[in-house]
Amino acid sequence: MTMTQEVAQFWQGVEQFNQGEFYACHDTLEALWMEAAEPLRTFYQGILQLAVACHHLGNHNWRGAVILLGEGISRLRHYQPSYAGIDVSQLVAQSIQLLAKLQQSGPDRVVELAQCLKAYNTSGNRPVSEGVSPTARLDPSQDFASQGAIPSCCEPPIVLKVLVDETSEA
Repeated sequence: MTMTQEVAQFWQGVEQFNQGEFYACHDTLEALWMEAAEPLRTFYQGILQLAVACHHLGNHNWRGAVILLGEGISRLRHYQPSYAGIDVSQLVAQSIQLLAKLQQSGPDRVVELAQCLKAYNTSGNRPVSEGVSPTARLDPSQDFASQGAIPSCCEPPIVLKVLVDETSEA
């Protein structure tokens, strides 16, 4: 695979992640991860694990979501503040927030939390969406919950997105 193809495939995985297509993101990034050398290998694996965690959450697998969020966070912490054009600090912070919410609510509320994550991913409030450049920015000043895009069960809303690092020259 050429470097251009690898970069295109990586941004395809980012797009899939941001659209809530977590299983597709897993497939896309796994192909890169299997061929990559360090330090990209561990970076891809960290994002992969977050995607699989969200997939588990969508399937109401609380234990799988908690375990893989923890593993993904652990791997990505080493790439802060940014890496490969991704604002890793923001991604880690959002992942920690989701992990804490899952741990606090426990397995009994996994269905509710899965609905919150799905509501966000289907609300159209994405930093990268179909037909938009991967360098598109999410406006952090927007309050999606007050706009009715996020159910009230998600206060504060669960936001887990791969965001493009504005300071990077990706």
